[in-house]
Amino acid sequence: MDKTLVIMAAGMGSRFGGLKQMEPVGPNNSIIIDYSIYDAVKNGFNKVVFIIKKENEQIFKEVVGDKISKLVKVEYVFQDVNNLPDGYAAPEGRVKPWGTGHAIYSRKGVVNEPFMVINADDFYGRDAFSVISEWIESADFNAKPSNYAMAAYKLNNTLTENGTVSRGVCSVDENNFLTDVVERTKILRKEDGKIYFTEDEENWVELPENVDVSMNCWCFPSSFINEIEKYFKEFLDDALVNNPLKSEFYLPFIVKDMLHENKCTVKVLETAAKWFGVTYKEDKPGVVESVNALVKNGVYPEILWN
Repeated sequence: MDKTLVIMAAGMGSRFGGLKQMEPVGPNNSIIIDYSIYDAVKNGFNKVVFIIKKENEQIFKEVVGDKISKLVKVEYVFQDVNNLPDGYAAPEGRVKPWGTGHAIYSRKGVVNEPFMVINADDFYGRDAFSVISEWIESADFNAKPSNYAMAAYKLNNTLTENGTVSRGVCSVDENNFLTDVVERTKILRKEDGKIYFTEDEENWVELPENVDVSMNCWCFPSSFINEIEKYFKEFLDDALVNNPLKSEFYLPFIVKDMLHENKCTVKVLETAAKWFGVTYKEDKPGVVESVNALVKNGVYPEILWN
């Protein structure tokens, strides 16, 4: 079965301070995306779609795309702030794209098979690609309600010591199906060792360290794109009035709404993998150390793409 890996890489990394997706973290200038693609290919994925900004196309081709094009099919999708449904227009002064939901909306017409979605700047670990690949092989993509899946991480395994992170905090039933997901944009481990989130910078609410969280590691059938436009329009009707320059259309929002409308089920695939990524510049040394340890232990070769 054909399987596509969709990599969301249009963000410039404002907290990191640059195009963090291109920062070398491993031997031979390997970047985090390299390791995600390597793990995906090992698990049967045969196509990679990069969602990027048009102005970054050449650097993506030079740094990663051209290296893997002999192993898998590679395509590029451009996330543009003006790529909106008919009848809608970006407000004057809006520069930033509309978020992860908009990123997937941008790949309309390019992906016609089951696809896994990941962020470009997160290291997911091979187990995530393994459990998603196995799920694809057994899923009924013609079922109603639609069958979706996500690889879940324990919150404690997804934090950085260098600031706050955004995570989709999940509620899961006894059969490992998602019942709800709430986006928390400011999660922090404090000095007492406990994990908290805040919505207003003043009131901090504790979160259990072993709660499942979404790292934007999803799997959808190609029909998912047809669902996005409806929710995107609803989002824009509000955002263009109330927060036209900064509001974002998050991928978990779509899934949450579909769950509540009984339009889908989402199988939560547990992984014990430890996330790491370059949310902040200060994160990079730790990521480099972690990747080099994996190479030293034989998980990855020093040269990924011979």
